[in-house]
Amino acid sequence: MKRLSIRTLSFLGIIFLVSCTGNSKTTVAAQETTVNGILPNPETADKNSPEYQPAFAGQTRVPGVKTTIPYQVEVINSDLQKPWGIINLPDGRFLITSKTGYLNIVSADGKTISKVEGLPKVDDKGQGGLLDVALDPDFATNRMIFWTFSEPVSGGNHTAVAKGKLSADEKTIENPTVIFRATPTYDGDKHYGSRLAFDKEGYLFVSTGERSDRETRPYAQKQDSYLGKILKITKDGKPAPGNPNLAGWKPEIYSTGHRNPQGMAIDHKGQVWDAEMGPRGGDEINLIQPGKNYGWGDVTYGIEYSGKKINNGTTKKEGTEQPVYYWDPSISMSGITFYTGNIEEWKNNMMIGCLSGQKIIRLVIENNKVVGEEWLLTDKNDRIRDVLNGQDGNLYAVSDSGKLYKISKK
Repeated sequence: MKRLSIRTLSFLGIIFLVSCTGNSKTTVAAQETTVNGILPNPETADKNSPEYQPAFAGQTRVPGVKTTIPYQVEVINSDLQKPWGIINLPDGRFLITSKTGYLNIVSADGKTISKVEGLPKVDDKGQGGLLDVALDPDFATNRMIFWTFSEPVSGGNHTAVAKGKLSADEKTIENPTVIFRATPTYDGDKHYGSRLAFDKEGYLFVSTGERSDRETRPYAQKQDSYLGKILKITKDGKPAPGNPNLAGWKPEIYSTGHRNPQGMAIDHKGQVWDAEMGPRGGDEINLIQPGKNYGWGDVTYGIEYSGKKINNGTTKKEGTEQPVYYWDPSISMSGITFYTGNIEEWKNNMMIGCLSGQKIIRLVIENNKVVGEEWLLTDKNDRIRDVLNGQDGNLYAVSDSGKLYKISKK
């Protein structure tokens, strides 16, 4: 059968733009079709490393998909200051971190913001600051909040995990306490990783970066270091029961060989996934398994920013895990979530906030394999820092420009 080129594919799209007082709203009712019913992958740019071949079919540039249910995109707040992480409060409001060192409580409609202070000092140079946030699974009774931040200390900084109690008047954090520090300390300003996710048993997953620089990169492969890892700890910062605890591994380490995992989420099956940035290309999605090595430092589908190959261009190595999916060129992913809202065709899809990619990527995953990819919010030209399933069934996102987006069924 003769293969159809992308040039022979045709599509029909309808996009309506409307405006509302106080809000910027886009209603999308678009459906693309092709002559053979298959959409091309939305990426059209050349690869940085076209000679690198995927390890299996469907590991990169799968067919595109297009949402058929009309939905709308609204900006419900545009006054956030350097937001990084967003979570739900039990009453439908949002708790959003500000990279500069405080929390914001934002009303469900986005119209009011109140500041929560009293957190430890952060080092907000570069990629550092107050980063992710998570509610204690028992928040309804104990009002405890957990967060990550770049902690300034003698000799530099490191990713730290802290907890504290939200005061009754919601203006401060009481008794803030650091429960874990991802050492070694380093005098840098990049790759803190720093997502948090509680599992159903109440244990806390923490992602850490390898701090970016060539001199710290080897720590991703050193198991006596907390850099470039997925960690699993208790609410008191101790190793979680059942961790791999392999010979030579620090007991908090769950998996190793990560670069900068700024996205992490647990799916409806209880499986842990991460999204981590590659260098030039090689951004990847991983299904995290205990005791496994995800290869950074030794294996990657990316290249150095200078254009040089990494480890002589090694993309596969015995003893390391292959990513479930990767991108080349980079999309610069940040926060991720698995959709649970009221747009049926998005159910259990992974939603990925992209920074330099300036979009939300929707991945359709079946049997732990990516089978479809769609790019959303591409017209916003905004760096999407984190994404969230709202309690109202809508999808929310925060951006580096300080916006809070609401994506809802039309």
